[in-house]
Amino acid sequence: MTDDRMTNPGGLRFTLAITGASGSAFGVAVLRRLSASPAVEQVALLLSPTGKRCLLDETGLTPKDLAALPKVGLRDERDLGADISSGSHRHDGMAIVPCSAGALGRIASGVSESLVSRAADVCLKERRPLVLCLRETPLNRVHLENMLRLHDAGAIVMPIMPGFYSSPKTLDDLYDTFATRVLDQLGLREADPRRWKS
Repeated sequence: MTDDRMTNPGGLRFTLAITGASGSAFGVAVLRRLSASPAVEQVALLLSPTGKRCLLDETGLTPKDLAALPKVGLRDERDLGADISSGSHRHDGMAIVPCSAGALGRIASGVSESLVSRAADVCLKERRPLVLCLRETPLNRVHLENMLRLHDAGAIVMPIMPGFYSSPKTLDDLYDTFATRVLDQLGLREADPRRWKS
């Protein structure tokens, strides 16, 4: 194994993008969990222009607030020369939470007009985990075909459908339980007492 994690055992690097769909609090919950994980060295944070607006409208937070979390580095989504736009950059996966139908369509079509879609495209071509948490309803045929195309290309299509079997007491419980499932898909399987038990 030549990966430099041999000399830095907790050095996973992930990208989290928040795009312009309702549900930005789910993305914040995932970011907080990644930031707090001892297995994670770095989180590249991306927000689309409408993602920034939804974040402020729904949570009262700004990108600067999120970038203040440990290990989080804010990237300019217009910077197609950023590290995460290259397949040679060491990187362990990406989640888009929430993923708008527009972002989903651009990624499904291979259109890399922003760093969000380019970083996602890199994950697909390098066979790294790409988790797309679509937040759209109802779904039309174009959405469904894009979801299938991305599934077949290797992405994990994980619509924001929170579970209620853990009897969440607050919205934060709901967000954080969903974040556990996203981390599972990225390969970070943390202990969580809210997991289903028979």
